[in-house]
Amino acid sequence: MVRRTSKKRWSGSFGRALNAMTRISLRATSKAIKDSLSVAPAAKKTRSKKTTAVSANWTTGIAMGTAGPRRYRLYKPPGVQHHEQLPLLVMLHGCGQDAQAMASSSRMNQIAARERFFVLYPEQDRLSNLQGCWNWFDTRTGRAQAEENSIIAAIETVCLTQPVDRNKVALAGLSAGASMAVLLATQHPKRFAAIAMHSGIAPGVAHSSVGAIKAMFGQSVNPAPLPPIPRSTQLPSLLVIHGSADHIVALSNGEEAAMRWGERVGAKAGKSRTVQRGARYAATITDYKKAGHLIATLCVVDGLGHAWSGGAASQPFSDPKGPDASRMIWAFVAKQFERTVD
Repeated sequence: MVRRTSKKRWSGSFGRALNAMTRISLRATSKAIKDSLSVAPAAKKTRSKKTTAVSANWTTGIAMGTAGPRRYRLYKPPGVQHHEQLPLLVMLHGCGQDAQAMASSSRMNQIAARERFFVLYPEQDRLSNLQGCWNWFDTRTGRAQAEENSIIAAIETVCLTQPVDRNKVALAGLSAGASMAVLLATQHPKRFAAIAMHSGIAPGVAHSSVGAIKAMFGQSVNPAPLPPIPRSTQLPSLLVIHGSADHIVALSNGEEAAMRWGERVGAKAGKSRTVQRGARYAATITDYKKAGHLIATLCVVDGLGHAWSGGAASQPFSDPKGPDASRMIWAFVAKQFERTVD
């Protein structure tokens, strides 16, 4: 009798959470459609040369992996020469988003134009997930691994067709994209120099949709151990950004991700420090180091919900009041690139 009551209560929680996620996704999609239809003809005529140049470097491609074909978008900084070797940052969007929405919200392309690096945006297929979520949790059926392969295929395609420095490839993601990013890093640690996880869940915490919902509520239980890293393999450094007011993915997920990443190699948490710039939200930062080497950084943004910190105000899942996550991610990634051997 007790079990029936518990199951009914959990079923109700699951349904409410799933409905909430669907409503958020539909609102985001609806807003994106309205925004795309609201561009006045006059605005097109008065486009600046800078806007035209950025558009000319914004291309679309298809990569084929074991999960099937996946579309991707690629941003190329202006004036790339074939003899150059530029870094590559891979950005994985969250639920209710696509590659364009992720680029618009994060404004990472503007940073890439200034700092000169490629930005790759793999895109989830809506037939694989109606909300456009990466199925990072579905490891028991192999669907997560298949999507990993498709993302790797997109990365490999860009590395083969563009002047990319393979020693300077990094991953970043939001929400489900963040969870997929860290899962990819655990499976392919040699391919990435750094990982940035914004509002995501640590790998090994969930292996089904029900487990993923529980993890979002902060109810992860007995997480599976992460795959062992050979002594000869260097673990990519991890940056975790999470909002203290995130009611979609509980803050405990970000804290656990940074802690487990550090524990994996025996790294210890240092003294936390609080930083704030102007009127933006304050952030509490904790570094996990081993022998002076940075393994993970946890950045908890006070008052931030389930949104890209410092993102464009006009976009869903974006909060301009937070510290600029895109600048933080690039600064973190660039430092890790400096440690790579050319």
